[in-house]
Amino acid sequence: MAEPPQQEMLMEQAFEWFVGIDWGSDAHQVCVLDHAGRTRWERQVTHRADEVHALVAWLVKETACDPSRIAIAIETPRGALVDTLIERGFPVFAINPKQLDRFRDRFTVAGAKDDRRDALVAATSLRTDPQAFHRVLVDDPLIVQLRELSRLTEDLGRDQRRLANQLREQVYRIHPALLTLCAGADEPWFWTLIEQAATPAERARLTATGITRILRTNRIRRLTADLVLTAVRTPSFYTAPGVVEAARLLIHSLVERLRVTTAQQRRCAVEIEARLEQLRTREDSTGQPAEHRDIEILESLPGVGRFVTATMLTGASRPLADRDYHTLRTTMGIAPVTERSGKRRPFVKMRYACNRRLRQAAYHWGRVSIQKDKASRTYYDQLRARGHSHARALRSVVDRWLRILMAMLTHRTLYDSTRSGHAVSPDVVPAS
Repeated sequence: MAEPPQQEMLMEQAFEWFVGIDWGSDAHQVCVLDHAGRTRWERQVTHRADEVHALVAWLVKETACDPSRIAIAIETPRGALVDTLIERGFPVFAINPKQLDRFRDRFTVAGAKDDRRDALVAATSLRTDPQAFHRVLVDDPLIVQLRELSRLTEDLGRDQRRLANQLREQVYRIHPALLTLCAGADEPWFWTLIEQAATPAERARLTATGITRILRTNRIRRLTADLVLTAVRTPSFYTAPGVVEAARLLIHSLVERLRVTTAQQRRCAVEIEARLEQLRTREDSTGQPAEHRDIEILESLPGVGRFVTATMLTGASRPLADRDYHTLRTTMGIAPVTERSGKRRPFVKMRYACNRRLRQAAYHWGRVSIQKDKASRTYYDQLRARGHSHARALRSVVDRWLRILMAMLTHRTLYDSTRSGHAVSPDVVPAS
């Protein structure tokens, strides 16, 4: 008989009990298996602090085992429940819900949703297939704050684009000529202008002096007052009675919300930079300043700014800490997916199962790096000459940067463009 995989042997040696938790917003279903895979206990726990603490005490009492020997399987890798279990010393392992859904087919193919079965599936899968799970570890407090600030910034950006599109629709409704000045209706100076030129009467009262004041206040130099005034005074379409007044009300409301959203974005940018500065200057556990921290090494690479740094540190903190190149490129969507079948020739395609925010950061990293770094530009041009698309070439450029980054993190060195190890290799297989 074949020997079990090494990881499964280590799992069996390390843990005596396996607990599956089917997470719910109001209550959690718990299933406890012994070392042999037999179901020993099942119970439901309400999502309340006292109930969760009671669950912890119950597990320790019934199993008569140290928490470090009790493995917890759960789909959600974060939250108060997970934090409590980790704080009490339980090893917590998370799994992608799609993977757990495949394991569910071992027990039934009916597809019916059952919380008790889901908890059993989670516990059993952790015991038999530990390689499908990843250990949930507590992140650095600054990384946690950075993650929330980065997500908030992304949400605010989405809200700003939505509001700007609504504003553009109203401007197009009453005076399309103004959109020749700002096609996206997404600039603060334009919001001030449209507030003062929402109706025909207001546009007639607007003067070159007033427009000059708006442009100077917002430091707009690409436009002149005469050009703006020409667009303002351009004849508009006829609108039904009441339409202009209704549009004016909507415009003022949208502009107010856009300004609030923009101010919050600026505040988030300041907070993110403050957290990054804390990471740059923080002392290590010995009280001495750490030499060449990960953040300094990452920021030394061309194309890496505040957005890419924050996204990488928060979305890929574990692969960066482990110096795991293959996991990092997979998580970022850089590694291609190869499909092999007897019916057709093998081919590769873009990876969609990845961290969307990391993939977006990788795109901007590659886009900026080919503008700042000559070697990256040369590599990009080589890939384009071979027939690769712009996006695929950028993924290959970032893949090259990840290899360089892993070497720099391993040797604790900053980026040096003059080193021969950073030269472009024409034999490198590009990412899909």
